[in-house]
Amino acid sequence: MKRFQTFVCLFLIMSGTYAQEGQDSVILELVIPGTDVSFKMALVPGGSYIMGSADIDENTKDEGPAFNVKVDSIWMGIYEVTYNEYDILREKELDLPGDQNKDWNADAVARPSPPYEDPTFGMGEDGFPAVSMTQFAALQYCKWLSEKTGDFYRLPTEAEWEYACKAGNEGPYYFKKAEALGDHAWYYTNSMEKYHEVGQKTPNNWGLYDMLGNASEWTLDQYTEDAYTIMSTEMADETNPWIKPTRLHPRTVRGGSWDDDAKEQTCTNRIQSSPKWKERDPQLPKSFWWNTDSPFVGFRIIRPYNQPSLEERKAFWNRVLGD
Repeated sequence: MKRFQTFVCLFLIMSGTYAQEGQDSVILELVIPGTDVSFKMALVPGGSYIMGSADIDENTKDEGPAFNVKVDSIWMGIYEVTYNEYDILREKELDLPGDQNKDWNADAVARPSPPYEDPTFGMGEDGFPAVSMTQFAALQYCKWLSEKTGDFYRLPTEAEWEYACKAGNEGPYYFKKAEALGDHAWYYTNSMEKYHEVGQKTPNNWGLYDMLGNASEWTLDQYTEDAYTIMSTEMADETNPWIKPTRLHPRTVRGGSWDDDAKEQTCTNRIQSSPKWKERDPQLPKSFWWNTDSPFVGFRIIRPYNQPSLEERKAFWNRVLGD
């Protein structure tokens, strides 16, 4: 599925809200305190939708059965997190106090270890999606951003991600014809075998770019082939069901990537993480932060519309990071 793996084996204060012209969206533009780096988030209004695919075959059996799911309102990054944002966590000298958090202690932050090799593989950094990090690293970024801003950020669940991707539409796409995929996604046929700057394609109706293609995106869920059976039965009365992780792999990745075929560029496609994404890491133990073989995986952040309490936040980080 991932050609890159075959190849390598071979040799974050709100500054305003506005409606995005032509889109049914409300956007926040926020600045990471102590920096001039900003990012945008779109309102994904809560509601119900049919999760999964109605057309199941041998290759898509983990996308069913389709069932009704309720999701709470969230703010979601309109772009995948870029290196401009992620590098503030990576480089302590960039992580400065802001007017709202003058007591910020950059020395107390857990930061990514140096990668074994260039995680971009020369494909670009300024304005490009941050890739090659583990789910642990993506979660650590969310925790850092939460502590730096005072607002709670995290990765989306599978249910949230798919709801946001479909943007009120039914079926596997958020647009009507599969032939329009090239207008919305960077994938193997048109990517020139590399990821691209975020926001270059057409967004969905909620103003979210690159939900399909470019970089695949980490979610919170443990991957299990029968997840939809579990969620539609054991979690049938839950809003925003979540298959909570119990082991390191596999976790669920969504959205397809620049290195994937067209058939994998759907809102319902589910990808499972693999230890092979670290195959060339010679370190013992292998890095908690970086994968040597997944420049096709990045992440997108969400901020719950109704913010959890401090106790709920603490319990969440303890569950996902052991903090």
